[in-house]
Amino acid sequence: MSENIQDQSGYPIYQPTQSDIQFSWRAVMIGCTIGLLLSAMNVYVGNKIGWTFGGSLIAAILSVALMKRLATARPFGVLETNIAQTAGSAAGSMASTAGLVSAIPALGMLGIKLTPFQMVVWALAVAYLGVFFAQPLRRQMIEVERLRFPTGTAAAETIVAMFSSGDEAAQKAKALLQWAFVAAVISLIFYFLPSLEHPEITFGVFATLSAWTFSLLISPVMIGAGLMIGTRVATSLVVGSIIGWGLLGPLAQDSGWVAGKIMSYKDGARGWILWTGVAIMVATALTDLLFLGPTIIRAITGLFKSKGDGEPLPPVEGEVPQLWWVGGLAIGTSLTIVLAKMFFDIPIHMTIIAVMLAALLSMIATRATGETDINPIGGMGKVTQLVFGGIAPGLATTNLMCAAITGAGANQAGDMMQDFKTGYLLGAKPRPQFIAQLIGVAAGVITCVPVYLLFDKAYEIGGEEMPSPAGHAWRAMAELLSKGADALPMHADKAIVIAGLISIVLTVIVKLSPPSVKKYLPSPMSIGIAMIIPAYYSIAMFIGAIILIIWKRINKTQAIALTFAVSSGLLAGEGLTGVLKAVMQLVGVPTLEG
Repeated sequence: MSENIQDQSGYPIYQPTQSDIQFSWRAVMIGCTIGLLLSAMNVYVGNKIGWTFGGSLIAAILSVALMKRLATARPFGVLETNIAQTAGSAAGSMASTAGLVSAIPALGMLGIKLTPFQMVVWALAVAYLGVFFAQPLRRQMIEVERLRFPTGTAAAETIVAMFSSGDEAAQKAKALLQWAFVAAVISLIFYFLPSLEHPEITFGVFATLSAWTFSLLISPVMIGAGLMIGTRVATSLVVGSIIGWGLLGPLAQDSGWVAGKIMSYKDGARGWILWTGVAIMVATALTDLLFLGPTIIRAITGLFKSKGDGEPLPPVEGEVPQLWWVGGLAIGTSLTIVLAKMFFDIPIHMTIIAVMLAALLSMIATRATGETDINPIGGMGKVTQLVFGGIAPGLATTNLMCAAITGAGANQAGDMMQDFKTGYLLGAKPRPQFIAQLIGVAAGVITCVPVYLLFDKAYEIGGEEMPSPAGHAWRAMAELLSKGADALPMHADKAIVIAGLISIVLTVIVKLSPPSVKKYLPSPMSIGIAMIIPAYYSIAMFIGAIILIIWKRINKTQAIALTFAVSSGLLAGEGLTGVLKAVMQLVGVPTLEG
């Protein structure tokens, strides 16, 4: 039996034995299979509500469940599970890394559609850059400074706990799969009976509320998201909906600032509210970055440190060879330069600047992830957009895709480092994880690109069914920086300034407040997102948060133990069924309501 070492100070919590297998293709295949599902789920969820969910814990839970059900002569172990969750989380993160919930939808809104081949090779190039960015930071951040990387730490503790207690693993996996099945069944029923999913009330005040998107949406994925994000964020979404759709939208329409239909982006209240929401999101993201000042300094100075406790760090068995990541960076950078020129006509020197900026910002984002578990991808993208708004004015495509390089680097580097943290705590060698990450990235691209194209064809990403709030924010920022005030509807400039200033003040207050106070303060980013998505999405997520409160009052122990599994099941169930529904819609499967 392996020894389980309980130490919460950043040192390994598991000591492998000689019988522990570090890498196996069966673990990689299990991880990639789970990652394919997570990748498809995140394309769906990300273009619905504006953010994606990490796959490390889901991959760990499902990997253990699958491994224990497979009858093999050689039992699966802790380190194989680590490889499975590494490949799974790498694949699951590709929806965000490939820009399929941000830059690519924004590009589509500007009328530029990429071919499947272009999307695949671009996604691979920028994703692998992020993996190679992370490797030289591993020893300093994980072995010397022992940054927490909370998700990576939680994944390691979860894996050890599930191998120590088979009942816990079985219970979590059962809850996840059961609620995924429930969500899938409900989602299919709603395909054939759509009026049940979003019932219309067309009389009295309810008709007016419905016109401004204040209606009931029964959605497993929104309820699951509400369970996961909690009361503070869910309440902030409702507050943002009331401010945007309940006050600012009617004000703009009644004042004659917009002349089109309410839900028109071009000349309706929706397009006017959008700018207010974008201003809040951008101001919040950039203010968040200002509070990363000490983190940024530590990230930069950390590059020049090579010693721990005054002594050189000893060689690590199974370390990734320097030639691998240096060569990978050279190849990835060259490929990105060529693709940027071929696909988007971005000058070579601009792409070089973008890659250099991506390397710096990825380092900062990785440290922020290690210290707070929050990867400020949006803020990093906005910084790049601002930089290229200055050095490449009027070029919206260049602005978007150079920022996409930064976002991809930050996202994949953060995911890689979380996995390295898990591996370090489990006593795993870095090289097998590095290989699993590279394979997982490729597997994720194979899934997420076709799924994105399917959704775009069935629903038009950026429209009613798939509002893609992050995509709209990136598109609006690029247009504003390239066109100036001409991109704004009447009086939206004043709303941007006011909303931005309020967001900055509120973000500062939240940052400076103690945790006991912070939990009662609104989330500025959530308020901004709520102004881009229809109000019924926010209401549905709020219902999920209320269910969590009730659940905790009924059985707090059960709620704490199973909330993540249940919410993940709901997200996965509807997210994956969404792929099937899109296919059914494209081939003309009729509903029962005509």
